[in-house]
Parts: sequence; structure tokens; C-alpha cells
Amino acid sequence: MVFYGIAVVAMASPSFFRAELSMTPDLSADPTISRGNGASTRRRDLVFIVNPKGANGRTGREWKKLLPYLRSRLGTDCNICESLTSGPSHAIDITREAIREGADAVVAVGGDGTLHEVVNGFFWGGKPVATQDLKASRTTALGLIPLGTGSDFARTFGWKNDPHDAIERIVKGLGSRIDVGVISGVGGDSHYFVNVADIHLSAKAGYYASRYKKFGNLCYVIGALQGFYGHCNQDLKIKVNEGEWEVYPQVTALCIGNAKFFGGGMKITPNAEPSNGNFEVVILQDFKWYDFILKLHKLYNGTHLSVRNVSSRSVHSIEVEEVAGSGSVYVQSDGEHLGFLPRKFCILPAAIEMIC
Repeated sequence: MVFYGIAVVAMASPSFFRAELSMTPDLSADPTISRGNGASTRRRDLVFIVNPKGANGRTGREWKKLLPYLRSRLGTDCNICESLTSGPSHAIDITREAIREGADAVVAVGGDGTLHEVVNGFFWGGKPVATQDLKASRTTALGLIPLGTGSDFARTFGWKNDPHDAIERIVKGLGSRIDVGVISGVGGDSHYFVNVADIHLSAKAGYYASRYKKFGNLCYVIGALQGFYGHCNQDLKIKVNEGEWEVYPQVTALCIGNAKFFGGGMKITPNAEPSNGNFEVVILQDFKWYDFILKLHKLYNGTHLSVRNVSSRSVHSIEVEEVAGSGSVYVQSDGEHLGFLPRKFCILPAAIEMIC
């Protein structure tokens, strides 16, 4: 999919923009652009979903600074729809409505949390939104402008944490399809992720880190320290690719990677690729607090797979349960707390087209 230049225009706001925002174009309005030779092309509609409170308000401030560059760099062939989220899960609702109304792309502006919500907005009731709408005549792509506390998903692609570079990617509009992970639990709705899902200590640390995002990347350090307090390794049962159950004793953390990085730059699943149709699962067993201090550099540079008590395997599905059944083993994906075990994780190959 290729996108052309874009211009910010001010028109009536469509129904799905319910947050406090600037006036935005109706996706059904002014669908064509006349050319000098009498030909015309349809305007492309891009929806930018911005979390203004992200990174302790920095996302909103940086987005305002970025708009003049957006206007000066991009042309007049597309409509930009700008929507500011007003709270948790709002980005999910906006994304679903944008897809139903035929947007060419939805661009997440913020950190991994905003991207996570936008990805979940591509699905409804366990199925892609686009397949449920008979009016949907084209594919909606996913875009990203990293402006949040964490930008771990962008690191897998080698993207610099520079919003101007992100705009250049949108201008070029080159797309490729990426895999999406889906998580299901007992009696719960399906949940989707594109980066890393993790279990036990790392998920517990992420849960606490989310409380300290005002401290930037330092929140991950604070979260890890708090997560270590009272931590106990747990015996887990694992079923891979619908096979037999296996018991892994004294699991410290289990990470399921569709991409490589989490926790503010830790290369936890170094062999994961978002478009190869598989997860990389990395399991840390019988780690003590001092092991993390001694081996932290290996976790960040992705060389920890050679460390004793660390194992890795490629899977397309994995189920994880506790042996003891305490109900206290944390689960998260893309930095969002999802509750506790048991859970099943499956890959959806080539589920979304992403602007790369």
C-alpha cells in the first residue's frame, strides 16, 4: 500500500471523534482531488490517534510542535483526521470506528501503550473489524509515530526515536504485513499484542512500572525493584503447539515475543520477527535477584540465551498454567496488565498491514 502527500484540513468532525480535539475532516467528504489534466484521484484518509497525556504530557506537547512540520512536509492528496484520546481504551473505540468508516490508515501517536490499544481496535469479537463490515472496500493499515515513555516495538525495526523519521515513513507509505498475537483466558475476551507478552516477574515489574511513568524510563527500574520484593519462582505447566503438557520448575519469567524488545530497551526475545509466523518464547528459570544484576547487560544486548537456566524456542501457540494454582502469577502484553494465569497465546500470521 502506498500513501501520497497529506494536508491538514478543517472540516466537520465524524461521529467517532468523541474526545476533545481540533476540527477534523469527515471521511466521507470531498473524496477526490482534481488534476490539471482533468483526471482525479480519491483523497486518502489517515487517522492520527494521539494520547496527549502520554509520557507525563510530553506526547501532547511534542505532537503540537510536530504539526507545523507535518503541514510543511506533506502535500494535499490526503485528509488528516486528528483525534485526542480522553482515557483508557478510547483509542480502541476510535480505531474500530475509523476502520468501519473506511480509513486508509490509523496512526498511533504515543508509546507502546497507545500502539497496543490501536492494535486491539483492529479486532472485535475475536475477528478483524474489516471482515465484519460489508461496506469496507479497502484495507486499513497501521502506522506509528513513537512519542511515549517506551518505544520498544519501533526498536525491532531499527527505527530511530525521531517523529520526523516516522513522518517520512508515512509519506513513502511502504507497507508490509505483520503478525499479531492473540491471548485468551478462562471465560474472557480475546486480547491482542504486536510486541511482547510476558509472565510472572517481568509482568509483575511491568505492572508496578506503569505507576511510575512520570519518571520516564526510570519507571522500569523502580518497577523491577518493587517486583522483586516478595517474589517467588513458580513451577509452570506449558503446552506448545497443541502438544503434551510439560512442567518447567522454578520459572522466574516467561516471555513470548512477536518482536524483540521490552522494558525500555531490553532485547528479551532476540530472534523474534514480527512477520515470520511464529513467536519466540524465552524462559528464565531459578533466577535470583543478583542474577539480574550480574547478567543485566546480556539481557539488554540480547546475548542471554547462552546463559545457564535460559531456554528459547519458536512456537505458533503456547498455553501456560500454574502447577500450584495460586492465581497470583501476573500476565501482561505490550506493557498492559491483563490479570493472571492461565492463558493461551496464539499467532495470527500477517494479520495487519503496517506502514514500514
